[in-house]
Amino acid sequence: MSIGAREFIDKLLVEKYSNTQVENHNSDALVSKVSADDMMYAMNTSAANFKTMLALNKRLTSVCYGIVSKSAKYVSTEDFARA
Repeated sequence: MSIGAREFIDKLLVEKYSNTQVENHNSDALVSKVSADDMMYAMNTSAANFKTMLALNKRLTSVCYGIVSKSAKYVSTEDFARA
């Protein structure tokens, strides 16, 4: 199995750009635009919000289960058979 272009147009593009050297980064590109402290603060805030949402979802689910179970009307199978 060989590595390289198979199609004619791909072979032409490889020949055209094989000797081209690209230098597309400068010193500004290597410096972060966002400080690490700001990023950590944003990540911690997002994680805290998600944790709170999960806790609220868990509590809401248990409350809903409780409401449904209290409002359910249970009928014994003997009463159901007579009806």
